[in-house]
Amino acid sequence: MRFYLIGLLACMSTVSWAQDTLKVTVRQADSLFLKNNLTLLAERYQIDIAKAAEIQDKLWDNPNLNVELSAYNPSRGWLDVGRGGQKFISLQQVITRAGKRTKQVALDVETTRKTGLEFFDLARTLKFDLRQIFFETWFLNQTLQLLDSQIGTLGTTVDAFDREYGRNNVSLKEVVRLKALLFQLRNNRADILFEMTENQRDLRIYFNSEAFVVPVIDSTDMARYQLGAQTPDQLRDLALLRRTDLRVAESSVKQAELNYNLQKALAKPNVQVGAVYDQASNYQFHYFGISAAMDLPFFNRNQGNIRAAKSGINYFKTQETAKRNSIANEVNAAWNKVTVAENTFRSVEERFTDQFLLLNRGMYDNFQKRNITLLEFIDFIETYNETVREFNRLQSDRVKVYEELNFVVGEELFGF
Repeated sequence: MRFYLIGLLACMSTVSWAQDTLKVTVRQADSLFLKNNLTLLAERYQIDIAKAAEIQDKLWDNPNLNVELSAYNPSRGWLDVGRGGQKFISLQQVITRAGKRTKQVALDVETTRKTGLEFFDLARTLKFDLRQIFFETWFLNQTLQLLDSQIGTLGTTVDAFDREYGRNNVSLKEVVRLKALLFQLRNNRADILFEMTENQRDLRIYFNSEAFVVPVIDSTDMARYQLGAQTPDQLRDLALLRRTDLRVAESSVKQAELNYNLQKALAKPNVQVGAVYDQASNYQFHYFGISAAMDLPFFNRNQGNIRAAKSGINYFKTQETAKRNSIANEVNAAWNKVTVAENTFRSVEERFTDQFLLLNRGMYDNFQKRNITLLEFIDFIETYNETVREFNRLQSDRVKVYEELNFVVGEELFGF
């Protein structure tokens, strides 16, 4: 089953590369994401919905027209609505009190603002996830290229040993051990292809594209990730200014306060004023009158909603304080991660990987010339491959923690 999956993934990889490819830099990836991502595009409509509610609540209530006609008069017949008949007409208009409409519109405006902030916070979160996948895919591809090179070279060596075994120049043990090493490398390649397949799925969703996404990163991009002169305290202060999720929490407090004012205003009953005309049913013909009506606030003075709105203020203020504390801790944690990753990365000697690569090239020649033993050769190949994989993982993790620092501060600190 494992051999089958390896073969399937290899075919999928070949087919994917044969399809249309989308080569993108970090900046292009951000642009495509903002332009094409369906989740963001859908979320924009929430802003339009909030603005529509704001427009609706600015409108006055419609007047109410009531017409009553005499359907049947026993002495004069059906629809007796002429000069001597009866008809009744009233026109009523609700007049709101205590600034209810103004307070409702103010709440709607803040709701629209909060919806916009939530949109930008969603974009910030998705962009962070995109960057993580983008760089991880690039480094996985670097490891995959190494394994492809190793598998090709080792495959040639295995074929040569197979021929020598047929001539009784090498033992079966050596051939089998080399084939086991080749299988291990192919197994490792399959694991990477599994990860890359999942990443491709996510990248295509982010870009709303069916093309095979190929990240393009150069040394300039990598050189951007350096800690500047900012201190953790400065970054915490910057995060408190830039984090859109904190702005959302603050907007929730503002909404709760505006809702509290609205609920108190709703306790004041509205007044309904109007005019009436009665042709023949009143104490005189052609009666004209004016009317006014309002609910008497004896029992329901909106006490429950007012109390709930007041508690809501305390709730959202507590949430805001918790968010501020969380942001400070997140910045500290991200800073510590960056420091650890940077120190670990710098501890690797710059010439280390070049020296390893040079030695790797000579190991195959020396082994084929029998200058080193089979165990020495296998031990080196395994160590070399694992070291390069870990080094690429270290570089990927380093970029990820820098991007996490970007995310928790809410600012593009390293400028693409």
